[in-house]
Amino acid sequence: MSPCPADHSTDLLIVGAGPTGLFAAYYAGFRGLSVTVLDSLPEPGGQINAMYPEKQLFDIAGFPAVRGRELVDRLLEQAAPYDPCYLLGHRAETMERIRGADGRPGTFTVTTHQGARVRARAVLITGGIGTFTPRPLPAAAAYEGAGPAYFVRRPDDYAGRDMVIVGGGDSAFDWALTLHPLAASVTLVHRRDTFRAHPATVAAVRAAGVEILTEAELSEVIGDGGDIEAVEITRRDGQTHRLPCRGIIAALGFTANLGPLLGWGIDIAHRRHIPVDSAMRTSLPGVYAAGDINDYPGKVRLIAVGFGEAATAVNNAAHHIDPEQPVFPGHSTDVSTAAPAVA
Repeated sequence: MSPCPADHSTDLLIVGAGPTGLFAAYYAGFRGLSVTVLDSLPEPGGQINAMYPEKQLFDIAGFPAVRGRELVDRLLEQAAPYDPCYLLGHRAETMERIRGADGRPGTFTVTTHQGARVRARAVLITGGIGTFTPRPLPAAAAYEGAGPAYFVRRPDDYAGRDMVIVGGGDSAFDWALTLHPLAASVTLVHRRDTFRAHPATVAAVRAAGVEILTEAELSEVIGDGGDIEAVEITRRDGQTHRLPCRGIIAALGFTANLGPLLGWGIDIAHRRHIPVDSAMRTSLPGVYAAGDINDYPGKVRLIAVGFGEAATAVNNAAHHIDPEQPVFPGHSTDVSTAAPAVA
């Protein structure tokens, strides 16, 4: 990956380095545009790399199953021949629009929280849900950094440990399935007797023999010197019991925030989603949105859908930048549009 200069110009600025943004980087290169990809996280991949890099994904076309980290690596490899530059660990703060003369498209200057400045002829927002913060596990607050985790980056780190997973959604059950073959034991604790996770995943966890404690909460963490040794579980009827524990996964969801994007002059519905038209145009000419962050009637939030939206947005952005360029350039199988060779 090529790092970006702190002050530079580009044809297309992509805000968000998740799967949709990475595919957009490839497709914009295919259209002959220079590309900058900006993300607040220190590495590309968005939620996938931050939350479930080892999770198997089953709804990506052409892959019966693919791990999140592998998908991100493949997308980076796909874009690499076009040499997009990456400005990672930078949160987009302000956007200034400079109107063009004589009806020509204007430009945008986006400044990050670290003071980097990117001048772009068009902007594509692929920021998913914006910045996201895990919901904390109050009982484990004193052990932050020493045991509780909100994302599982490397499952092998938990091999041979007694693990407790707190939560009732897809992430909690996915991690229970992932860690069960590796850990000494896995116990899933949920405060309700119903789950938000997909029924098929719940059934698979039960079939694997993972212990599930419902109508229960993790009420105390026991340890010495910052290392977790056990947890206390309190049932709804008031009964408590202690479990051996050498690691906690708090899969309690997260809060999302579009943050500075709310001040960019773009229409945003309910402070959460950006309405777009069929060309992925936002309310601000020259600014497009694709992936989970955008919204329109019938929207389906899947990675596969984001890929298609990225191509639509890039094609229309290319035409916006240069009206002489067609919206549809032809198929990638055309000899004249083949990917450049990698040196």
